[in-house]
Amino acid sequence: MSFKIFTDTSANLPTSLVEKDAIGVIPFSYYVKGEEMHCTDTASFDGKAFYDMMRDGEKVTTSQITPQHYIDAFTPALEEGSDVLFVSMSSGISGSYNSSEVACETLRKKFPERKVITVDTLGASLGEGIPALWADACRKKGMDIEETAEYLRRRCKKVCQIFVVDDLIYLKRTGRLSGAAMVVGKVLGIKPLLMGNEKGQIVNFEKCRGKRNALIALAEKYDELVYEPEKQIVGIAHADCEEDAKFLATLIRRNKPPKKLVSVMYEPVTGSHVGPGTVALFFEGDEDVRLKFGK
Repeated sequence: MSFKIFTDTSANLPTSLVEKDAIGVIPFSYYVKGEEMHCTDTASFDGKAFYDMMRDGEKVTTSQITPQHYIDAFTPALEEGSDVLFVSMSSGISGSYNSSEVACETLRKKFPERKVITVDTLGASLGEGIPALWADACRKKGMDIEETAEYLRRRCKKVCQIFVVDDLIYLKRTGRLSGAAMVVGKVLGIKPLLMGNEKGQIVNFEKCRGKRNALIALAEKYDELVYEPEKQIVGIAHADCEEDAKFLATLIRRNKPPKKLVSVMYEPVTGSHVGPGTVALFFEGDEDVRLKFGK
């Protein structure tokens, strides 16, 4: 039996793709000057204006998706007789995955004849979005919801997520970096290279002096760790620094070109945490790829 696929706006997928592949998207909320906002259409998101606002000192806050919001999103699909697969942002950086589990447990009791399954991608941005596309590919091949969920859980462990930020202050505000690491970055102009570890948490694995060197280092890690690039989608996300993203894309295509390269602007919720000027790279390695950094 077919099933409905849902993800959240952190997945950073272009609107054209989610519409084409019939993927439901649940919005995170963000707040500017106390006003609640959502970004459900990446095509109409004015990234330059948003990140310029952040550069000018405007603080953006975010909130988790509540259990009730998940219930409201999933219920119509369950009522029409479909099972539901939710492809979630990493539990290592957001409590929203736990909220989805609370909602799904409620819905399993209400709809005992239906399957309601969550998958923790251990990722964000395209580290979450690309697995949502895998889910659709599985569905089109005729795989059932349980087979698809298990396939995603295995494959998500192979996703490498590495990135560089222009200013550590945004991650510092959310408690994801130590004060010492922030001081080093500010005083010496050093760019820490960050990654999602095996628990989906953000950690530092290396340092570079200057943005260009940091981008070269990301590409070198890709060359070292990518597995069968000719068979995979590789993703780049940037927070209003398109030229940096293009430079990284050129490096990626030079030695080990992927089957497909997708480049997107960070949507506002995840982008507000990493800050303007961030560039991130998402690709698949082997099963232990997240344990091979800084060694």
